[in-house]
Amino acid sequence: MAKINRTFLDLKQSYLFIEISKRISEFKKNNPEAPIIRMGIGDVTLPLVPVAVEAGEKAFAEMGVKETFKGYEDSGKGYDFLKKAIAEYYKGFGANVPEDEIFVSDGAKSDSGNISDIFNPDCVVTITDPAYPVYVDSSIMSGKKIQYADSNESNRFAAMPDMSQKSDLIYLCSPNNPTGTAYTFEQLKAWVDYAIANNAVIIYDAAYEAFITEADKPRSIYLIENARKCAIEICSFSKTAGFTGTRCGYTVVPKEIALESPDGLSSTITDANAAWSRRQGSKFNGVSYPVQRAAEAVFSPKGQEQIRSNIAIYRVNAEIITKTLSELKIDFTGGVNSPYIWFKCPWGTDSWDFFDILLKEANVVGTPGEGFGQNGKDRFRLTSFNTKENTEEAMRRLQKLMTDRK
Repeated sequence: MAKINRTFLDLKQSYLFIEISKRISEFKKNNPEAPIIRMGIGDVTLPLVPVAVEAGEKAFAEMGVKETFKGYEDSGKGYDFLKKAIAEYYKGFGANVPEDEIFVSDGAKSDSGNISDIFNPDCVVTITDPAYPVYVDSSIMSGKKIQYADSNESNRFAAMPDMSQKSDLIYLCSPNNPTGTAYTFEQLKAWVDYAIANNAVIIYDAAYEAFITEADKPRSIYLIENARKCAIEICSFSKTAGFTGTRCGYTVVPKEIALESPDGLSSTITDANAAWSRRQGSKFNGVSYPVQRAAEAVFSPKGQEQIRSNIAIYRVNAEIITKTLSELKIDFTGGVNSPYIWFKCPWGTDSWDFFDILLKEANVVGTPGEGFGQNGKDRFRLTSFNTKENTEEAMRRLQKLMTDRK
């Protein structure tokens, strides 16, 4: 009989959002008329911007004509037109990203999990606690040892490196999911310096960079000196341009990141760019041509204008949430450079208890902080991915809940 990969035995029994869906389903079964407002899973609610739709429709039409039909994309790394647009986008805020270091993918989550394939199983991985679950689960699946960097109330959920610890890989997310915090230039430089000192590689999740509003927060790790020697940056069109149902993202892997062969073995692959290219060539067949054309359109002047309009709506929702929490004197982070707001559960409850209270008594769904790590046991995440009307109604319900339970 085939045996399960032993590393899967170390995974939690249920993925966070599967458990959330289960509890919602049970509640709806018993309360079918309950007017539930969902502010938990970070899925966008606004449609694709018009320029992306138009470009995608045009590209699909091309696929129906023999002269313009596209089959497999030759390199598997993405079409040159999209990689050029991405490189130009980075130049717009001062970061140098060569086109031949860009790999187009079907989203940041896939690459965040799959990137560990190119690193030896005996690597020690540093992950902030709390963290997006895919960093932890993919590290466990690949047999790597995990150590945690402490993100907590005292450091406003912006963990810093412990110079006494040795690490080979480091997962960072800024702006952070779930805490909404964003590293400053100075804080991110400390992580780059730590990586250089330890010959470590940073896996930098920049999926929410377009939400950054404050000038002291970098939109790319490549704005930090020496980052090209140690950092792989992963980004996405999902939250910035509404591609959650369309699926497109990209990963930047600098050729300057050297990799050592284990146990003195010889290898023709000596850098992370070549290793990731080899991995993708074997396990990934590229993103469809129409989707890549739609993604290219996002970087056009009109595309940037349209996605900024959508992001502005989400920012207004975040302001509504943070204003309510401030009035209720509930401690929180996020909501300024991020669509996520991370707050302390009231009444001393833990996050799953508060999830049930909020669902049953206010018919509002959020995300229990415990699902992101031990430091989230008394914290809760709300997202601004909803309509203004629903966000305002959800906050009225939260205010009523707090008043009724005084």
